[in-house]
Amino acid sequence: MFSKVDYVMVNVSDMGRSVTFYRDILGLRLKFESPGWSEFETGATTLALHAAGSAAGGEGTAAAGPIAGTCSLGFSAQNLNNTYAELRERGARFVMPPTEQANEGIRLAVCIDPDGLPISFAEPMAREATGPA
Repeated sequence: MFSKVDYVMVNVSDMGRSVTFYRDILGLRLKFESPGWSEFETGATTLALHAAGSAAGGEGTAAAGPIAGTCSLGFSAQNLNNTYAELRERGARFVMPPTEQANEGIRLAVCIDPDGLPISFAEPMAREATGPA
């Protein structure tokens, strides 16, 4: 019935502030903007922002872990160190610097958007060959 995700919707408390973050700090291409709904082009999937009330705990609360009814985003990075440095320079606030996640075979960094939504950036780690040479 479903073959792919067409869009990801993120509920935001301040549309202008969030559009600025996703456009100017993360560098995503804005497709459409309005007070209640905005969209970014991200390849085959559209990232949509939807106006909503403030998070119960305020800014940064989602960084402690996923909460039912919220959203998080993940992007692949070819060079995590460069991505991390560039986004920090643009003003992204990271709650996890590039960190090896050996069990997952990735290096991972996580920043948060203006409402505390976690956004992950992952780079695959090179896997060492096992067995006799």
